[in-house]
Amino acid sequence: MTDIHIRKEGRAGRITLNRPDALNALTWDMCLAIENALDLWRLDSDVHLLLIDGTPGRAFCAGGDIAEMHRAGTTGDYAYGQRFWADEYRMNAKLFRFPKPVVTFLHGFTMGGGVGVGCHASHRIVDDTSRIAMPECAIGLVPDVGGTLLLARAPGRLGEFLGTTGHRMGSGDAIHAGFADYYVETDWEALKAELTASGDVTCVDRAASAAPESPLAGRQDEIDDIFCGQTLADIWRALPNGPDRDAIARNAPLAMACTVEMLHRLGDDPSIEQALQMEYRFTYRALEQGDFVEGIRAQIIDKDRNPRWHHPAPDAVPLADISAMLRPLPQGTLNLEDPV
Repeated sequence: MTDIHIRKEGRAGRITLNRPDALNALTWDMCLAIENALDLWRLDSDVHLLLIDGTPGRAFCAGGDIAEMHRAGTTGDYAYGQRFWADEYRMNAKLFRFPKPVVTFLHGFTMGGGVGVGCHASHRIVDDTSRIAMPECAIGLVPDVGGTLLLARAPGRLGEFLGTTGHRMGSGDAIHAGFADYYVETDWEALKAELTASGDVTCVDRAASAAPESPLAGRQDEIDDIFCGQTLADIWRALPNGPDRDAIARNAPLAMACTVEMLHRLGDDPSIEQALQMEYRFTYRALEQGDFVEGIRAQIIDKDRNPRWHHPAPDAVPLADISAMLRPLPQGTLNLEDPV
């Protein structure tokens, strides 16, 4: 069994993530395989659209396969993560810029690296099982794979809210926040068959139903008032007791502080290139500096859920530490065109 199934079927190029026992988590080789397919199909006249799904199970893709990151970080192999993220982000940029319709079926969990594959498409489909989130701050990383672009474009201050809390969105919330486009409650397999046979993406519009209610839309004014601060410390001081404050109290202060700063630097409508370049400044340094290795240890390796962050509280992150993680890289910008 291969981790990813890539083939041409009818008028479609099809990519199926195929690691159901690992929640279809992305490996480095899977990222490279997706990029290769994008390069091959970009100018292939037989491919009218791209269809991306996951093997049935609990997740479309619940993130990246990060256990190897812990090994690399603990042994001082910082170049491992730098090379991996460079390759993954290049794939994310090519997917975002793909010149043909891209249809993604986001069942179950779509998180982290799964957002980078599933949520940069032109036609993003969700159903009642969908749970979409950017939970990276829980392991000491920032929302990446172009996720800051989606967060920056979200209505009001939802980007700061979603990025710092890692809140899981259902289908209505995902559509409201701009992470999805269509709610399809009918048979997905029939829709996939129609897409591959016809190559006509308008059948997605015909299959879609009205989106479910968005609880976040009902909280928009409240979220805008609380998460409008210039820094994480401002947000923390404005937060009342409750689930949002509890989530932020658990997550890595440096990662959350950098997330807020990144979104403010990017503005309301960044390009995918601007978002990925900003993210790479943090992730390039993530294994050597910050809390990423400790976050993986606590969540994935030892599973004690008791990370020992470098900073004791969300309002205790010096601006100098944020600047150190987000300063320009000494070698210049990340190449997002072709591998070197």
